[in-house]
Amino acid sequence: MGDLALDTRVEELYEGRYRARISPDWKIWGPNGGYVASIALRAVGATVGRARPATIVAQFLGVADYDAVEASVEILRTARFATAARVGLRQGDRPILEALVWGVDPGDMMLEHDVAPPPEVPGPDDVPSRADRIEALPAGEPGPPHVPFFDNFDQHPLQWRDSWPPEGPEEPLTRQWLRYRPTARFDDPWLDACRLLIPVDTFGWPAASQAHAWIDPPEAVAVTVDLKVSFHRPTAEEWLLVEAVSPIATGGLATADAQVWDGAGRLVASGCQTMLCRPAFYAGG
Repeated sequence: MGDLALDTRVEELYEGRYRARISPDWKIWGPNGGYVASIALRAVGATVGRARPATIVAQFLGVADYDAVEASVEILRTARFATAARVGLRQGDRPILEALVWGVDPGDMMLEHDVAPPPEVPGPDDVPSRADRIEALPAGEPGPPHVPFFDNFDQHPLQWRDSWPPEGPEEPLTRQWLRYRPTARFDDPWLDACRLLIPVDTFGWPAASQAHAWIDPPEAVAVTVDLKVSFHRPTAEEWLLVEAVSPIATGGLATADAQVWDGAGRLVASGCQTMLCRPAFYAGG
């Protein structure tokens, strides 16, 4: 099991330059893209001095090794209540990620409306956990393979199938309740935003794959090449409800949109991603 605070921590080398270490505890095919982007987000947070992040737009340029990574942050614009920055992650001479980030402070002019209710689903206490589902599988069902990434959550999926594959295409949508382990939330707004960023990146492929899961063995996977996340508000709630839907896959690309609500039913983050299709045996970005 990883630790989000420790595994995204950045060490300042000098002004605008930081070092971190990619942890294998966030492995899916390679390091989870949202986790890697979280290191970039924290580097910006350490530089701009704003209260919290507003947005990140990231381009994934390579698959990181489980090793040291360096972040370079350049401030592009500073306004009264907001700062824009560019951040790049590299391992040696190899680029891993480039991103643009806005950080903001509370302003004196605010608009307030919220017409983004959560889906009507049972709460996490009324949904079996992923671990309970796997333990209850019928004899002879192998269950999903172990992926270190999912050890970092209490995960309560709202869709589950004991037998696999399905008989035909399923709706390209997934819903999950998530709570981080070993620490469920964080007081630092830049660090706490990372727990919203990661699921927006993560569940686009599980949503898209539902439409193709009946093909066994699978012909293709899709890896994120760009990701955009808006952080709407901080939350003190531990449980997060994630919904991801993939409206289209064509021309070698798949897209997904995701929303994250907190346990109180407030929309806290939303985003979208573009994924590049690769042969199913491919295990990188």
